Amino acid sequence: MDPFEVRMQFVALLRRLNASQQSITKVVSFAVKFFPPCGEDLWDCIVEETQKGSINSRINILYFLDSLCETCLLVKTHANAVGNSQKASSNMYVDLVARDLAKIVENVVPQGPEGSPNLVSTKQILETWRTKRVLDPQIIDSVISSFDSRIGPEEPDNDAPTVRKSSAPLPRPEVFKRIEEDRERHKRLRERRWVQPITHNNITQMQAPPLASFMPLTDKEDGDRELSIDIEFDNEWETLSDWNEDDEEACTEENALCFPDPPGEMAMDLD
Repeated sequence: MDPFEVRMQFVALLRRLNASQQSITKVVSFAVKFFPPCGEDLWDCIVEETQKGSINSRINILYFLDSLCETCLLVKTHANAVGNSQKASSNMYVDLVARDLAKIVENVVPQGPEGSPNLVSTKQILETWRTKRVLDPQIIDSVISSFDSRIGPEEPDNDAPTVRKSSAPLPRPEVFKRIEEDRERHKRLRERRWVQPITHNNITQMQAPPLASFMPLTDKEDGDRELSIDIEFDNEWETLSDWNEDDEEACTEENALCFPDPPGEMAMDLD
């Protein structure tokens, strides 16, 4: 197919996109297949559809990008394993998502009541990307913080005459369709929370594990070489509380279970 035909077919697929995994997988496969000759053109189509589509179709595109990024990283991991240097050096659409993330989120969650239905789902996807290191956490943090800086509906707006204050309510069938699609999307998000972060250095992970250590196996400077076990450790470390008396009691109990006193001996008084 020539580039124009590829673009037209891709736009048609995007406009028929829904929340089902089958629909998302079909569009992801098409985008990955035609990335080498038409990657930039297809990306422009994605950005345009987030601007022109309905509020429901925009959140579908964001979930499509979630699966697209995961697929691109899996392709890169496989290329590293088989020694394909050309694919191993490219993040494909992931770099484009990182570049235009702020614009995409602004389109998916527009300011005002119109964007409210997509706000929670968008934050969930961004949190998932940050947890799995799909994108740079600093980029995601800056986008999430932009939600807090938006003007609230109760604050006056000097350009009120030029701003649409309300949007037409969705028809009843569209409301029920949105409820069903949200249920499907949230179910898939809950399932994927148990999946470990995608490693970009699969060869290292297949090697024999080294001795246990309190230090991470990779450094922050390693970039794409960061192992999923280190990513998982960082996520747990960020949510860990400070050392307190409860931890000391837990250690004492665990120590007593592992090393019980021999029969007939009194426990040593440490007071």
